[in-house]
Amino acid sequence: MSLDQDDPRPPYIQIANQLRAAILTKKLAPGEKLPSGAELAQRYGVARQTVQNGLDILRGEGLIVSRQGSGVFVRERAERPVGLRPHIERAFAASAVTLDFAGFSGETLYGAVQEPLDRIREGRLTPDSISIRILLPDMTIPMGLPVRAEDLADDPAVRERMNRIMLRNTQGIAESVAELAELGLVGKTSAEIRVYGGVPLFKLYIINKEEAFFGFYPVIRHSVPINGEQVEIFDPMGKNSILFHHSMTEDKDTKDSQFVEQAQTWFDGVWGSVGREVVGQ
Repeated sequence: MSLDQDDPRPPYIQIANQLRAAILTKKLAPGEKLPSGAELAQRYGVARQTVQNGLDILRGEGLIVSRQGSGVFVRERAERPVGLRPHIERAFAASAVTLDFAGFSGETLYGAVQEPLDRIREGRLTPDSISIRILLPDMTIPMGLPVRAEDLADDPAVRERMNRIMLRNTQGIAESVAELAELGLVGKTSAEIRVYGGVPLFKLYIINKEEAFFGFYPVIRHSVPINGEQVEIFDPMGKNSILFHHSMTEDKDTKDSQFVEQAQTWFDGVWGSVGREVVGQ
């Protein structure tokens, strides 16, 4: 990247044009971090303020987003479905890791955290603290989903099957996180699980209080083993959920910032009011 000395346009316009082209042609991929202001200034041979003026243009176009303390990233637009795993892996590079999840089983979350937890065990990631909060439906009470398909009736056996899946995934996360503290690899860890009386028709991840991922659960009819027989049920299936990404920006009035803020407010409200701790984790 370099400036064209014969181009009559100001340097900051040229910088914006070159970076825009790199973003639109995917040379800079969605979610990718841009070089620092100092690096770009050295690369283009201009003052840092000139670079900042160019970035301001791209920020106004919604092509990049600044994350406090992290840098500038190519924006992943909220209307496009995105993958969760790379964002969670990147989040664990922070000194203080926070992860809030609200959903149905925690199965996707369990898979997504395995890679960063392995990197901590290998010494490749060294966060000072990890705090994970998991909010799930209370499967000890009658539910609207999952239910038997033939009559849409609540079935304790169907709920018990779902409860086993939930506990297997979430307790696996809690045990893995606790082990990191026991080994002295992370100074402080916590993984709490709470349940509440409601049917979650969506899943929500809030990462480091800066990023939110939201997706609806498709309700699928399928056959599952219940007490030795195959039973047709209607079931929210998280693996088929498409997630949409929102990030906090320096401008608190943007739709993305407001979504993350409201998502955190919703989670904290349910967690602190009607959520109850799971006994015998």
